[in-house]
Amino acid sequence: MRYIIIGAGAVGGAIGGRLAEAGHEVALVARGAHYEALRTHGLRLMTSEGTRTHRLPTVDGPAALGELRPDDVLVLAVKTQDSEAALEAWGPAPVAGGGTGAERLPLVCAQNGVESPRIALRRFRRVYGVCVWLPATLVEPGAVSAAGAPLTGILHLGRHPHGTDETARRIAADLEKAHFEAPVVPDVARWQYAKLLGNLANAIEAVSGVLTSEEGLALFARVRAEGEAVLAVADIAYTGEEEQKKARDNKIRFEPFDGSERGGGSSWQSLDRGTGTIEADYLNGEIVLLGRLHGVPTPLNELLQRLANTFARERRAAGSLPVAELVRLADEAVAFVQEERAPRP
Repeated sequence: MRYIIIGAGAVGGAIGGRLAEAGHEVALVARGAHYEALRTHGLRLMTSEGTRTHRLPTVDGPAALGELRPDDVLVLAVKTQDSEAALEAWGPAPVAGGGTGAERLPLVCAQNGVESPRIALRRFRRVYGVCVWLPATLVEPGAVSAAGAPLTGILHLGRHPHGTDETARRIAADLEKAHFEAPVVPDVARWQYAKLLGNLANAIEAVSGVLTSEEGLALFARVRAEGEAVLAVADIAYTGEEEQKKARDNKIRFEPFDGSERGGGSSWQSLDRGTGTIEADYLNGEIVLLGRLHGVPTPLNELLQRLANTFARERRAAGSLPVAELVRLADEAVAFVQEERAPRP
């Protein structure tokens, strides 16, 4: 199978680079300065084993790649806010022998959140969800750091909305040969919702820096509790902490190559690169949506969603809001909701 990585950034670049190292045919899809760097210099992938450069076919859309092949696997690794545009481009792409990508090819959503597989299922017949545990950073155009060891990542994989099949098992087998663990599970959404709860910290990290202070960690605990309350009312199952811990079992340790501390995650990186967009609508915003659907107030996640979007839109510096100020705003948001919901005399 040939793997077409739609969005060869941090996660996509790490998956594509590792698959290429394992001998699989890979094509990268990128845009802007990253696309130019990949085309000119190749993908520079930094792992615990060293730095290697992969000269892989790189395109900015399906037309540049030509007719797709029946054995292609499309791996969607863009941020969720970019999913619709990517699916609109790749869904109608013709496949050799007849039909389109949406009709004939498997689409694997290797992304944060839970929305992209739902968006994809409107267009693609065969959609697979992935719970992505993969510490990776787009260091600069053309360069990706994947500092996990001994495994590069753990990628739980399954059909969306549920089930497994032979295609999932074949993809998982290829990933297993490429420094990943890829359990094939019939309930991948349970893993994705558990990851979503962890990703509620992304907006805190993006606006106020990496979570190291007691204040920041305490705020995240409140934000997560709000998310858990919403999932409970919505009757949405997710894997618990013990099950997740057992699945990881010290299989991924963060081992920075220069001795530095861990940098920010995906949302922090979006602000740091000044992309103008951020994934908060599909992380904290997912909890806000469910809260509104089920009548559960979500003031903390609403605040974080709004702040993260404001930072992205105004291109404010990542981590520039002091944690103490963020906590003050959070307390005000909660107090306002409590006052609104208090019985009137």
